[in-house]
Amino acid sequence: MTILEIKKMSVSERIQAMEVLWDSLISHNAEIDSPKWHYDVLDQRKKKIDSGEAEFISLDDLASRRK
Repeated sequence: MTILEIKKMSVSERIQAMEVLWDSLISHNAEIDSPKWHYDVLDQRKKKIDSGEAEFISLDDLASRRK
């Protein structure tokens, strides 16, 4: 399937295709390794939390910042 064929699909057809693809990935049982940079970011965040440097905000505060 090409991007041109996908663009010809309706939005609901594209969503349905994504759901089928997602279901096929979930049922595959193969573990997907995260890239190294994911672990690096998590490690940096944990260090900030452990050192007391991390700042936490509520979801409401986050939402208000996006406006």
